[in-house]
Amino acid sequence: MRVHVVGNVCVDTTFRLDRFPQPGETLNASEHADGLGGKGANQAVAAGRSGADVRFLAAIGNDAAGAWIGEQLSHDLDVGHLTTLPRPSDRSTVMVDARGENLIVTSASCAAAFDPLADSDFLSSIEPGDIVVMQGNLDPAVTTACLRTARAAGAMTIFNPSPLAAGYAPDLSDVSVAIANLGEATLLTEAAEPAEAARALIRQGAGAAIVTLGALGCLVADGEGHIESIAAPKVAVIDTSGAGDVFCGCLTGCLAAGIDLAGAARIAVRAAAISVGRTGTLQSCPDRREMKTLMETTEAETA
Repeated sequence: MRVHVVGNVCVDTTFRLDRFPQPGETLNASEHADGLGGKGANQAVAAGRSGADVRFLAAIGNDAAGAWIGEQLSHDLDVGHLTTLPRPSDRSTVMVDARGENLIVTSASCAAAFDPLADSDFLSSIEPGDIVVMQGNLDPAVTTACLRTARAAGAMTIFNPSPLAAGYAPDLSDVSVAIANLGEATLLTEAAEPAEAARALIRQGAGAAIVTLGALGCLVADGEGHIESIAAPKVAVIDTSGAGDVFCGCLTGCLAAGIDLAGAARIAVRAAAISVGRTGTLQSCPDRREMKTLMETTEAETA
């Protein structure tokens, strides 16, 4: 079984501030740093560190930033499936305040132009039983086509529809598992209560749904309407950026290892809790050794 993560990758520039600026205000950051990011890359690395055989498809620009992205990503993944486009590589500005909350703005011209069905061997590489993971960074029509193609090829599809495109109501009929935070789930379903939002995502076509709740953990709903609430461990929060991607990627890696959805969510919640106690986006993800220990201990506790 292989995990195919289809999405974006970018350079993250993170600024640490005591508080977020008001409109028109200039603040000095206490520090800043460049790192590798992008929801697709974050989720691919997290899945790989959870033991999955990962194939990551994304687009980079034909510039120095693109070369840097490839070099950095090669520490965790095979970069042979990146597509180079004649445009600037994608970038994100991440602001993190003293509470660990974040604001993110992304320039995503490569992601917006990337079509895996036309620009890669995405279709021919999928085998029955594989897992395909997508986010909301690509063109909505491209995302819909990729999910439909993956399901037709016999793959499990995991869709994290973030960031949500304005006015976009995603088609979930080809989605095995939909993962959204409560704000996103409410926008998609108009249901403010987590359990009802999860059920509404299933009524919209998803086979199962997970609504993530930050420090409160997550809620898992299966196709029969069974709801399970999973609490997160209490931790000191330093930086929440990337925590949702750690959750999605680790959940995928656990599913690839044969763990059931609720068990995978329990492990993913704990992995995300580790990540918020560290700085950065991708760099906050637990490493392979930590994930192996986390998977073994969590499964032993629930056996």
